[in-house]
Amino acid sequence: MFPIAKRALPHVDAFALGSLRYFFGSLIFIALLWAFEGPRALRFDGRIVPASAFGVIGITGFNVLVWVGLSYTRPEHAAIIMALQTPLIALTLWATRGQRPSPVVLGCIAAALCGVFLVVTKGDPAGAFAGGTLRGDLLVFAGAVSWVTYTLAAGRFAGWSPLRLTVLTCIPGAVGLFIANGLAIAAGIAAWPSLQDAAAVGWQLVYFSTCTVVLGVLGFNFGLKHLGPLNTMLTLNLVPVGVFAIEAALGRAFTAVELFGAALVIAALVANNLYLRRLSAPARS
Repeated sequence: MFPIAKRALPHVDAFALGSLRYFFGSLIFIALLWAFEGPRALRFDGRIVPASAFGVIGITGFNVLVWVGLSYTRPEHAAIIMALQTPLIALTLWATRGQRPSPVVLGCIAAALCGVFLVVTKGDPAGAFAGGTLRGDLLVFAGAVSWVTYTLAAGRFAGWSPLRLTVLTCIPGAVGLFIANGLAIAAGIAAWPSLQDAAAVGWQLVYFSTCTVVLGVLGFNFGLKHLGPLNTMLTLNLVPVGVFAIEAALGRAFTAVELFGAALVIAALVANNLYLRRLSAPARS
């Protein structure tokens, strides 16, 4: 997502990118919810305020902050900062729900983070952090905090399926993106793209709408229901590994440090999963 977005931003600015991807994504979401759960599922049933609040914080906040931040920094920075969401969610659950992570889980988090840093920095953190600005990195970090807040929303909507939760938070989030876009245009810091500019990144917009919005957000919310927020966020550390796997399929060679980092992430995720399964086994029996 980040490398593609970085190359799309010269044609479509950060505000328009967020608005367009969630406009088309929301239309697909509405059609899916209507088809699978019926028109009644499109009602908020008295929860429009919290659904809108989490939608604006997570969808609007994440898109505006991350895409604007990415225009000032490098994709590698964004990948590293996004990996910080795992300890952020662990600390938030500890502070708000008293769910103190066990030493094993904390160790897996630390190992996965080390692996992500090795993969992204290639063993040279100073080089990886060169070429960006603190302003951009701080905006991306604020976007990561917004997504952590959205992650905690799932527990507040008992009785809603992951599909319904996704749709009814994405709709107000998309509205928030268009409002932010309009304010940015009025302030002279953004412009609506021309048809030529939009066409220049047409396949990227299709990818963003279908893959990063529909499949990405929906899959994430299904993960929250079945894995829990901490395990779901920890699994996101596989993202850099997946990126490099795709690059390998395209013929890119990797250093030993990168391969070790990828192996460390996978090992940490497997260890964490096996540990949680062992804890839940007595409860199931």
